[in-house]
Amino acid sequence: MTAVGIIGLGNMGRGMALTLKGAGFAVTGYDAAAATREMLAAERIAIADGIDAVVAAADIVILSLPTAEIVERVVEGAGGILAHARAGVVIVDTSTSHPETSRRLASLLKARGMGFVDAPVSGGPKGAATGTMTMVIGADDADLACVLPVLERMSAKRVHVGGVGAGNVAKIVNNLLCAAHLLTAAEALRIAKAAGVDAGRLLEGLNAGSGRSGVTLVNVPNWILNGAFDSGFTMQLMRKDVRLAAQFIGELGLALPMAADTARIWAESATRIADPEDFNRIVELQLGPIAKP
Repeated sequence: MTAVGIIGLGNMGRGMALTLKGAGFAVTGYDAAAATREMLAAERIAIADGIDAVVAAADIVILSLPTAEIVERVVEGAGGILAHARAGVVIVDTSTSHPETSRRLASLLKARGMGFVDAPVSGGPKGAATGTMTMVIGADDADLACVLPVLERMSAKRVHVGGVGAGNVAKIVNNLLCAAHLLTAAEALRIAKAAGVDAGRLLEGLNAGSGRSGVTLVNVPNWILNGAFDSGFTMQLMRKDVRLAAQFIGELGLALPMAADTARIWAESATRIADPEDFNRIVELQLGPIAKP
């Protein structure tokens, strides 16, 4: 039986842990927050005392962490994965991280006989809990082959984009597009309102034509028009991802005006929409408050 360790048991890590346990894998989890560890223990996930115990018990270690900086600390910080390296273990980072961070950590891990795969995910907590996430993957072929049986139970769709770091590039671009599409979809709904056209009917027309996007197909009907705003992904996390995209674009030396406007609007939204709010509330910059029905 493949033993899987999961470091980071928040909304996404929790779902992954429960999904893999249900699929028959031996799962051991760890989270820095004691309350989170207690919650998962109550759901019958084996909880380790620290990162060292996760590495000792696992063939594959999955990271589900908020930022690239935290990924770095978990891998190379005091008491981190490198300090307890075990040859043959492969690290799968499902976080939205920086490509160069992944490449640098992969090099350090390889020198200790460990593999690294960047496999950032989409699909939210529901996708994690049901094994229906989408993964964009950066990895060497051998490391990917090693972890594929686990990834197949965690996700419904996987795209191997290229070598280590390529999955991060794809995820950064994906989230930038999602952030931009939320802004343009909000403007489309604002046009509908001003023109006296029913928003639901307009959405149906858009989704039948070339103007449709993942936002109009999924976000608007499921979390916006119904006032639910319960996707499980926060303004704080999307602002972080948009900042990461802006940073990466700058490092590439590119001048991208649409991306720059998107980054500016999301940054400025912090004065009006609190970090814990659902990220889809960005549309309220155009539409005003949308109450639950």
